[in-house]
Amino acid sequence: MAVKIRLKRLGKIRVPQYRIVVVDSRKKRDGRVIEEIGKYHPKEDPSYIEVVSERAQYWLGVGAQPSEAVAAILKVTGDLQKFRGEPGAEGTLKVKEPKRDKLEIFNEALKEAAKEPKGAATTSKKKAEKAEEPKVEETPAAAAPAEVPASETPAGAAEEAETAETVTAEDAGKSEA
Repeated sequence: MAVKIRLKRLGKIRVPQYRIVVVDSRKKRDGRVIEEIGKYHPKEDPSYIEVVSERAQYWLGVGAQPSEAVAAILKVTGDLQKFRGEPGAEGTLKVKEPKRDKLEIFNEALKEAAKEPKGAATTSKKKAEKAEEPKVEETPAAAAPAEVPASETPAGAAEEAETAETVTAEDAGKSEA
């Protein structure tokens, strides 16, 4: 039986994901497989490649022929060089940097926030301009106290209140009589 190592396509349109499989060469692309020996996701950056090296070595030793694409993947992982006994068996596989821990990021942000000076709350430019305009109008009114009627001043209001009380007391006496 002629055995091949090739790619089996999975995934959505424009987001291909492949399995590296060992299959009878007469079967269709996504047909029944003998064994899955790896994964390949070309759209990720860097491409995600996972190959079970032990099983790939076994199938190459038995005589399975890799397709062109799988041969390129096995060169990147170093499995093809290891099988042939060539130098460079460590491969040239790029590994994605591990993500930073969320707790670490949070603690770092807290430290930065603690270092920043605590100033006045910032307001938008429009709100700041509106807040300044009424203050400008109030200062001329406060500068001219001569225009204020006597009833609006505290002393004038007290005098008016006394006269109003006396008038009401006199009126009250007249109404009783």
